[in-house]
This record gives sequence, structure tokens and C-alpha cells, in this order.
Amino acid sequence: MEGINSIGRRKAAVARVILSDGKGNITINKREFKEYFPNPQLQYVVEQPLTVLDVKGKYDIRVRLDGGGVKGQAEALRLGIARALVKLDAENKPALKLNGFLTRDPREVERKKPGQPKARKKFQFSKR
Repeated sequence: MEGINSIGRRKAAVARVILSDGKGNITINKREFKEYFPNPQLQYVVEQPLTVLDVKGKYDIRVRLDGGGVKGQAEALRLGIARALVKLDAENKPALKLNGFLTRDPREVERKKPGQPKARKKFQFSKR
């Protein structure tokens, strides 16, 4: 089987995923998965779609991650893996959709406005 391409985004993070048959290796930016995400909670987030479908250790996953912070990158990768698994087999879609792995979280950082210290915070008002 040739690689299946998919993309996942979250906040400012973009994950380009290539899924192929293998032994379960996950490589992110040419680094080992557990080395890239040393936090066990982020490792859990990334592996959620594989665990739900019980295909852990069946596919090799190569990922190119750009932008954002570690949490945004982990959630972008989760979406990318879920989309790749649906492309591989449409039967996977209901289980992944039920767990919310196919929904792109649209929340982005609101821009800072001029004349204010942050997006919504205002400078202290002085009446006199």
C-alpha cells in the first residue's frame, strides 16, 4: 500500500500526515514520536484515533508538523491521523466521528486591537 496523505490543523499548527503499512512507528519531523512529545498526556491525545479503532502497531505514520505550540500540534496531528484512517477505510468514520476526532476545532487567537493592551483588555479609565 502506498502512503495516504491527509492534513490536520488546530490553532496555528499544521500537521501533514502520511499513513502507510508498517509496525506502528510514528515519526514527527524525522524524530521519534515519544522524543517529540515527551508529555504522556500529549502522547495519549495523538494515539487516541488508533486506540479507538484498535489499529495501534498496524501502520507507520510520518508527520511534518509546523507552527503553533505543543498542544495545538498534538491536536492537529490527532485530526490528521483520524482523516487518514477514514481515507483508508470509510467504515472507520462513525467510530471516529462519535469521539469527535473528525471535527476541526475552529477557535483561533483573537487579534490585538490598536489602543488596547490586548485583544479585549482596555487601559485603566481615569475620569479626572
